[in-house]
Amino acid sequence: MSTTPAASVSAAELRRRVRAVEALQAKTREMAAANVLTARETAAKAARAKDEADVAAREAAAVALRLFDNDAELVAELLGVPAEELEREAKPVTAARAKEIIEMLRARAERPRSSRPRASRAAASTPSPAAPAITPDGSQADAA
Repeated sequence: MSTTPAASVSAAELRRRVRAVEALQAKTREMAAANVLTARETAAKAARAKDEADVAAREAAAVALRLFDNDAELVAELLGVPAEELEREAKPVTAARAKEIIEMLRARAERPRSSRPRASRAAASTPSPAAPAITPDGSQADAA
């Protein structure tokens, strides 16, 4: 704050300062409101994503149980999940939905994979020596 006595500040300067403070408060309010809207939108998106993930987890549990002839103990042991939890997750999924997902998985498994040749890890980790390139006139040039 300035040490100037209040009496030496003109009325116009006081009005300007008051308007500046009010403008700052208005801007702060606008920013706070925008922040609230953004946070609510983000929370709504996160809630939708969580719901979708929950549905996917329930469906995956139902499919796994169905593929393993409803042997919850075996599936639970394989996944490291309590059998009760697995059964509870799978329960809301209809048999028709589980069959639909199984058919989608089978269709995906039957699709031919792209036949890109894979290099072995040993070959991929050792750099190959640079071979000289042959130019159209038959002379050699550096590859690099």
